Amino acid sequence: MQIILYTGQGCGLCDQAEALLQGLPNYDAIELEKIDVRTTTELYHLYGARIPVLFRKDNQSELPWPFDFIQLSEFLR
Repeated sequence: MQIILYTGQGCGLCDQAEALLQGLPNYDAIELEKIDVRTTTELYHLYGARIPVLFRKDNQSELPWPFDFIQLSEFLR
C-alpha cells in the first residue's frame, strides 16, 4: 500500500504520526513517502494547517491529525 505522509519541518505531531505507522504489524507492507508541505504553495495551502495528514494513493482518502492507532488501522484496512 502506498501512503503519503504530509509533514513539515520540525513537526512533532508528524513524528508521532510516523511512530504510530511504524507500530503497525503490517508496516513492512506500506510504502511510505514523506512530503514537506512547504515544497509548494499549493501543498502548503491544502495541508499546512492540518499536518500531519496521511493520504492513501489507492483510494485517494485522507486521514488528518489527530488520529489514534484504531483510527489508523481502520483507515488502512
